[in-house]
Amino acid sequence: MTSNGDSASRSGAPAVAARTGFTDGGEDRPAATGDDTLPDALTGLRAAIGAARFPLALPSAEPAGRIGAALTDQLDDYLLPRLSRLDAPLLVVVGGSTGAGKSTLVNSLVQARVSAAGVLRPTTRSPVLVCNPADSPWFRRGELLPGLTRTNQPSENPRTLHLVTAPALAPGLAFLDAPDIDSVVDANRALAGQLLAAADLWLFVTTAARYADAVPWELLHGARARGAVIALVLDRVPAEATDEVAAHLAEMLAEQGLGSAPLFVLPETWVDGQGLLPGRITTPLADWFARLAADADARSAVIRQTLGGALAALQPAVESLAGAADEQVAAADALDERVRAAYRAANHTVEQGLRDGRLLRGEVLARWQEFIGTSEFFRTLEARIGRLRDRITAAFSRRPAPAVELRDAIESQLVTLLRGVAAEAADHAYTGWKAHPAGAALLEPDLAQHSPDLPERAERLVRDWQRGVLELVRAEGGDRRFVARTAAYAVNATGLAVMIAVFASTAFIPTGLEVATGAGTTVAGQAVLQAIFGDQAVRTLAGKAREDLLERTRALLDSEAARYLARTDQARPAAQAAMALRQAAEQVETARLHSGFAAPALSTPATDQGQP
Repeated sequence: MTSNGDSASRSGAPAVAARTGFTDGGEDRPAATGDDTLPDALTGLRAAIGAARFPLALPSAEPAGRIGAALTDQLDDYLLPRLSRLDAPLLVVVGGSTGAGKSTLVNSLVQARVSAAGVLRPTTRSPVLVCNPADSPWFRRGELLPGLTRTNQPSENPRTLHLVTAPALAPGLAFLDAPDIDSVVDANRALAGQLLAAADLWLFVTTAARYADAVPWELLHGARARGAVIALVLDRVPAEATDEVAAHLAEMLAEQGLGSAPLFVLPETWVDGQGLLPGRITTPLADWFARLAADADARSAVIRQTLGGALAALQPAVESLAGAADEQVAAADALDERVRAAYRAANHTVEQGLRDGRLLRGEVLARWQEFIGTSEFFRTLEARIGRLRDRITAAFSRRPAPAVELRDAIESQLVTLLRGVAAEAADHAYTGWKAHPAGAALLEPDLAQHSPDLPERAERLVRDWQRGVLELVRAEGGDRRFVARTAAYAVNATGLAVMIAVFASTAFIPTGLEVATGAGTTVAGQAVLQAIFGDQAVRTLAGKAREDLLERTRALLDSEAARYLARTDQARPAAQAAMALRQAAEQVETARLHSGFAAPALSTPATDQGQP
């Protein structure tokens, strides 16, 4: 904490912001219970947070991930270990902006050069914890901040905790020199936030030049929201600006609900040969901490206030996670619905294709006409429908028909329809997902088209359906003399006629559209089938064959939709994740109220010109 110029010689005695009173505010506060309800509830909450996932790319996902990680860290680093040892030494985390002089202040308070200070930034690359030798075993056990590896030597690794003992520091109190909260190194900033969340008391160090920076105030707001005990050091204040700067900072603190936080104002000065501040500069702050270390009730008040505030802040924080989990499930459902809507439309198109006669056009119509006879034959059938049964049976028996061409034409027409609707559905599903932020992140180019093997599967589907129709004809006509007399040829011919019947919605009850499309085909087909099975059987056969085809089509299109749905299934959080979070948070809140941490926030230990 050096300065150039003559301001140090003019600084005089340190100015200390006026703060009066030192109470723990806990005369009527119930004592914490000794049962395991609260630790068990916190452990359950820890598990619920760990199980929550936010994989879909929604605006709330990244903040939820950060909140979840921060809550997990606080539970592991502070809440659970602190609840297990309320009488453990009070941990003061010294945090602040780059170059604020945190390390120099810590060194000066413990009267030893325990933390590196210098002009290179960032200076503190790994946190340094300083305690009295008597308190060292508690911090070495690793219950507090268990994710940091303990070491006796300085380290460049930010995931280590350098433990140092200082006999000049009174037992019951420890200082942790944290990395800069606005460090240019991401890992240092993240670690600084994690350490501050593990503090019983946060000593925030800033300077006359930087006390209004945005980053520190964001963290101060967060600490206030958690009910943490905060004290502030305004460092390197020019003597001529002491009153003005201190008054402005005090005003800002009051506006942000931090008016009761002790504020220590340190003037510009030189450091000695060991890099320590003059004792007259740090004595008021050192004495304040010494009194705090010596007063078990005061330490307990600080610990209980910070712990109670952190516990009370859990439920709203967890509710934000639950809300984000709800959004994840809703987004997954919305993505699934866009896919299902696209493939429902594809199924509907197939159904329409079987109703509106479009499949009776072109090659299928030509092959059917060749198979069943000439147009003159259709007119004859239509005119003498009452005498057709024996004549049509004989016609089927005497001459073979070009069944192969008709069967191939039916197959080709259906496969073309299936490929078309599958391609259209894939395109619609792809477009629907692309318009959704979560869906766009899940897409891959090949999803824009149907599966590469869909044509082969469609051909197999149609062939299997055609075989199924023949089996249906055999089953329905198994006890009829017709099938017995004409054997396989009649079954095949009748099966083809049933397939043609499937292509019309009215089971061969002619409409103007069907007659125009099929040039009498439907009437002839109806006559053929009625001559063999009767009118009701015609309807039954056509209906069963149509439903079989639609069922196979639905299975095919469902397998295409599954390419999308599998992605949401993999990304979808558990349906009960939000409920589990809310229930766990409610259990913690109930346990908190029962445990005695439900008292109003306590007063911060304060100072009046260095006197208690």
